[in-house]
Amino acid sequence: MKDIHIVFVNYLCKDDILRAVDSLVKDLQNSSYTAQITVTDCSENRDSLKEELKAKFPTPLVKYINCGGNIGFGRGNVVGFKDAPARYYFALNRDTILPENSRVIERIIKYLDEHPKIGCIGPKLVNLDGTLQYSCYRFDLPSILIKPLKQINFDRKYKWVKKHTDKLIMKDFDHNATRPVDWVLGAALVVRKEVVDQIGWFDDRYFMYLEDCDWCHTMWEHGWPVYYVHDIVIRHMHARESAKVPGIIKALFKNKLARIHLSSWFSYLWKWRGKHKYVKTKI
Repeated sequence: MKDIHIVFVNYLCKDDILRAVDSLVKDLQNSSYTAQITVTDCSENRDSLKEELKAKFPTPLVKYINCGGNIGFGRGNVVGFKDAPARYYFALNRDTILPENSRVIERIIKYLDEHPKIGCIGPKLVNLDGTLQYSCYRFDLPSILIKPLKQINFDRKYKWVKKHTDKLIMKDFDHNATRPVDWVLGAALVVRKEVVDQIGWFDDRYFMYLEDCDWCHTMWEHGWPVYYVHDIVIRHMHARESAKVPGIIKALFKNKLARIHLSSWFSYLWKWRGKHKYVKTKI
């Protein structure tokens, strides 16, 4: 069994994948821990990713899996994770970069080894210029209800939307502190094996969006705290494709990802009806 299994999901983003894997391979050099990196491909190798991965990176450290079609973000991760058991499972977005000489993977493993009661962690995410990205959220009902409006940038237009959006993205706490949070962004999310053994993987009712929120909610329901860890840092380009078409109606007609986001939002609200709460528990 590996110490950690890191999975990237690809959909016609070969250059991003190659860059992300390269930063991860460098981070793992001379590590005392065992790891597997898996790229699950939802675009059926149309961009020749398989051949380039094989040419650029060592096997068996880096593995390619063809998903046979676009099965979605959550299921794409699960296909990868199931290929090799590990003590920790790390879902990592293709548009991330691990800073050089930061030993991110070692520090993640050490942190979770030292805190066995924590079920899941999310590192601090920063933009390429080093500025903070808000990557931990609340799932109380007002925060979740406002989320679709944030996705189409209404928080930049209306003060009342911004007020609730600021609560959703937890602007009211110091992001230079490690603490329990409701949920962490699936762009960089690490879960221990014992959690998976108890509650399972991402819920496959979500094709894309909110599977991270749902999974973290399930963890809390089963007594597994979720933590934001401020001093483990990953760079994230964070392309919000679902927000590229402005306005609700236009987005729904013209932007497929906006429609998927709204579908996931309805699925989440229905699944957790009556159970939207704010986690205040501390270890």
